[in-house]
Amino acid sequence: MRYNVSEILAVIRDRRSIAPEKYSARKVHREIVEQLLTNATWAPNHGLTQPWRFTVFMDGAQQEMAVRMAELYRDHAKHGGTPVNEAAALKLAERGKKASVIVALGLAHDAAGKFPEWEDRSALAAAVQNMYLTATAHGIGAFWSTPRFIGEPGMRELLGWGDDVQCAGIFYLGYPEGDWPKSHRKPLEYVTKWILGSGKKGPGEKTGS
Repeated sequence: MRYNVSEILAVIRDRRSIAPEKYSARKVHREIVEQLLTNATWAPNHGLTQPWRFTVFMDGAQQEMAVRMAELYRDHAKHGGTPVNEAAALKLAERGKKASVIVALGLAHDAAGKFPEWEDRSALAAAVQNMYLTATAHGIGAFWSTPRFIGEPGMRELLGWGDDVQCAGIFYLGYPEGDWPKSHRKPLEYVTKWILGSGKKGPGEKTGS
């Protein structure tokens, strides 16, 4: 084996989505953020389109950004003819105080290229998983949020992106308070179908007599 598989499995299965409300005041340093983003760029992407774009808010800028997001949420609700949930707006603003770092995730898809958008979106999702795993290895909580208003022009303006970049979410980072959360998944047999050659059987399957 080229690497310690046990450690890799442990990191994968220990990964969690930990919301900013559960972060402590401990600061995430820039070199770790750079490591997360560098690892993100090593995600698989068809034709090396490298469709990801990142804007990082930290050292106080994340608080200002969160307040702006709350304003964007209010504008989005008003223009959409839906009541403004002030509790939701306050939650968005408060997350900027709790998170040590906020990373805006951008998708730069070439509509005139030879690859469909869904492939670039899949590549960006793989990049985010690399960020999650790197954060987990450092004991840092991470949370990928996708509020509806992120597609608004005001969001691109806030992030300094042109029309060629779509916002695909907000990634919060911070050291969690308390114990690392536990989770579970369905057993493999609930989500997997094995198709094998004649006379063979998959795990947990019986051959006919």
